Amino acid sequence: MEVWFVIVVSLCISALVSSFFNLFKKNLPPGPSSLPLIGNLIWLRHPISELEFILRRLKTRYGPLMTMTIGSRKLIFVGSHSLAHRALIQHGSIFSDRPSPSATSKVLKRPRIVINTTPYGPTWRLLRRNLTHEILHPARVKSYSRSRQWVLSVLTSRLVDASKSESCVTLIGHFQYAMFCLLALMCFGEKLNETQIKEIESSQRGFLLSLRRFEVLHLWPRLGKILFRNRWKELLQVRLEEERVLIPLIRSRIQAKQQRICNHQEDDEAVRAYVDTLVDLQLPQENRKLADSDMVGLCSEFLNAGTDTTSTALQWIMANLVKYPHIQAKLYEEIVSAVGSPKGSQREMIEEEDAQKIPYLKAVVLEALRRHPPAHFLLPHRVTEDIELDGYVIPREATVNFMVADMGLDPKVWEDPMEFNPERFLPTSPGEAFDITGSREIKMMPFGAGRRICPGLTLALVHLEYFVANLIWNFEWIPVEGDEVDLTEKQEFTTVMKNPLRARITPRI
Repeated sequence: MEVWFVIVVSLCISALVSSFFNLFKKNLPPGPSSLPLIGNLIWLRHPISELEFILRRLKTRYGPLMTMTIGSRKLIFVGSHSLAHRALIQHGSIFSDRPSPSATSKVLKRPRIVINTTPYGPTWRLLRRNLTHEILHPARVKSYSRSRQWVLSVLTSRLVDASKSESCVTLIGHFQYAMFCLLALMCFGEKLNETQIKEIESSQRGFLLSLRRFEVLHLWPRLGKILFRNRWKELLQVRLEEERVLIPLIRSRIQAKQQRICNHQEDDEAVRAYVDTLVDLQLPQENRKLADSDMVGLCSEFLNAGTDTTSTALQWIMANLVKYPHIQAKLYEEIVSAVGSPKGSQREMIEEEDAQKIPYLKAVVLEALRRHPPAHFLLPHRVTEDIELDGYVIPREATVNFMVADMGLDPKVWEDPMEFNPERFLPTSPGEAFDITGSREIKMMPFGAGRRICPGLTLALVHLEYFVANLIWNFEWIPVEGDEVDLTEKQEFTTVMKNPLRARITPRI
């Protein structure tokens, strides 16, 4: 009991002293009152999982720039398009850093090197440049077209089989499996069998879905190491399981590549894998090559960024097309006018180049990303120097986040924002296109904006447009009788449908 008492008293004194000095800090954005250790009093009545709903309510009182205290951390939230543009575009260099490694990474003593959380600097530039030039360059994306065709055939076959054996089909599992097939091929350079895909999917989704369970470990890390010892052990086991699955695949690809070099065989650039690009990278600040755990982190990031978010977005798109048959019919008509009817057609699928001829397809995808962005918040940013924003001072090293979903639903920017209306994205003049990057102005930012914008933006749009076009061209999607499509959201790693989409699928041929 004496040891516990000393620990708790020491932490309380430290927090009180820190809180006292915070009173003299510069003019922070407004926010609700807070107590040492506990943070905002609001957390006594609401769980952190309700953060988004709390912020929306507080926004009407404090405005689009707010300070929230969670545990011992102060976080600044931006809920305005113009402020987001000012921060991420006009002052991008100041807002492009990331917060220090999480408490869990420090305790595990091996924070992974991944692009999303690496601090702004030489290492981040190297990793991002490698990904964008070697894998996400338009020429490289085009080289994976056969991979997408293979995955589309896998997906359509599964849907046909499911529609024959079930009166209605639950879609999300099929979407996730297809995306894991595609991203695993791009990552490891080979078509994996179903057992391997399921193992990767299980380890990755297990890690993602467990993140919320470990959130409490970040609030009071010192005290939490004592109170939540079993949860720390559980986190370590989840991480070890991920390495158990991915490291053999990484080593297998490296060995195969070395074997081709030894045998003087030409490397097939058309199937260049992400792992291939990581082998010879030299970390500039540490003067070393990537370790196995680093490669696991980067491959895990690649898989998760391309599968969970894309399959989530794909489900939201198809849910709205099922819920609104007139939109689905209009999309099908425009696809047919561009490529012809599937009945009697010599082609087996719509090519990626065909999608460029269907403006309404792009409009449907953009409207779904506006209405249902897979991520309702960006990953946290950290500012590198004091800066004034909207009359308030954002202090150096402050953690800043951006309310993505709120920006897409702002009635000052979007007419009838709750309506699913793809027509709002149709170009009114030739050559006009919506700026999804936000470089000119930010109206919505499902992929972020500025220097930390998602590097896979173009690839994600290619995948969504390609799969949606083929799913609508090949099948008619019919609501389940007596089962209205429910667009209620639920927070997992991404924001998913609370009740996964079910539909009757009828092949058009």
